[in-house]
Amino acid sequence: MTNLESGAFYNGTYRNLFEELGYSEEEIAARLEDTWNELFYGDQDVRIYYPMGDDKGYLLDTGNLDVRSEGMSYGMMMAVQMDKQEEFNRLWYYAKTFMQHTDGRYKDYFAWHCKPDGTRLSQGPAPDGEEFFAMALFFASNRWGDGPEPYNYAEQARRILRACVHQGEDGEGDPMWDPATKLIKFVPESSFSDPSYHLPHFYELFALYADEQDRPFWKEAAAASRAYLHKACHPVTGLSAEYANYDGSPADIQPHGDFRHFFSDAYRTAANIALDWEWFRKDPWQVEQSNRIQSFFSDKEVSDYRRYTIDGQPFEEPALHPIGLLATNAMASLAADGAYARQFVRQLWDTPLRSGERRYYDNCLYFFSLMALSGKYRIY
Repeated sequence: MTNLESGAFYNGTYRNLFEELGYSEEEIAARLEDTWNELFYGDQDVRIYYPMGDDKGYLLDTGNLDVRSEGMSYGMMMAVQMDKQEEFNRLWYYAKTFMQHTDGRYKDYFAWHCKPDGTRLSQGPAPDGEEFFAMALFFASNRWGDGPEPYNYAEQARRILRACVHQGEDGEGDPMWDPATKLIKFVPESSFSDPSYHLPHFYELFALYADEQDRPFWKEAAAASRAYLHKACHPVTGLSAEYANYDGSPADIQPHGDFRHFFSDAYRTAANIALDWEWFRKDPWQVEQSNRIQSFFSDKEVSDYRRYTIDGQPFEEPALHPIGLLATNAMASLAADGAYARQFVRQLWDTPLRSGERRYYDNCLYFFSLMALSGKYRIY
């Protein structure tokens, strides 16, 4: 085993950064379980999960009062990591029933948002949902075993990935990965990407679990995404745009807004890079990148987080999800070895979940960070 192949995938060892700071195993475990309970069964101004009938449930985007493929797949990943099969199955059955297309140009993709009652608000998919659905389903298969359809988790995951790679080969629809560059698209019809969608650590596992014919593709996609992130992240600040072209440059202004800057979507990029380092440790640049972004935010109060150009110029506009940004800055400590790694971990520990209208996105990122930093965001 080389030094670079010392990630958790190879040795099964996951760092517990809270324990490294002196917190006990008991209080870390209690913090995780308490946070899960707050998010799924807590007070109305904190919870984001809602059971539906006898067999379904959903995560609510509390800022927009809709249900998103992003949130549903995030909730499934949280549930499988926390060994909560009932909630996992409820989320999956809701997504399968109301969101997944059964025919047409989006067959096997998921409508990206709908009303809580399951009525679709848009037919189009958003690829960050599909990749999280697939990974959560594979982990569920490996952790709990497969059941009868639709709880035959591994086959459901392979079906999603099959569409992601091959959609459109029969003349209808588009794949979610650009065939030429092997880079994930913003939406299937687009010709640009979203840096925060790039999950090379997932693609490495898809290369083990997906249809055998597609496994070489996923290995190539992992390498392509790692290389892409070098170009999409600013070499001084470490910031990335929300949407970026296949060459890494910020994408043009879109009809639905200006996404050339470091704002809500982009926060996830730092967390994804750090988790890839924790699991696979294949790219030493990820350490430097994590140090850069922590250095940029080291002198900024959470209450003063803003929208930034990727070279670091602040706008007057405050961050819409400051707790989410703190969470991803802290999660960067999985890879960072600079002066601020411990600072951000302690700061996250000392910060409660967000409450109120905009809590959904912040608290999803918060819980992923809490799991990762406690060594509980694992490969199954």
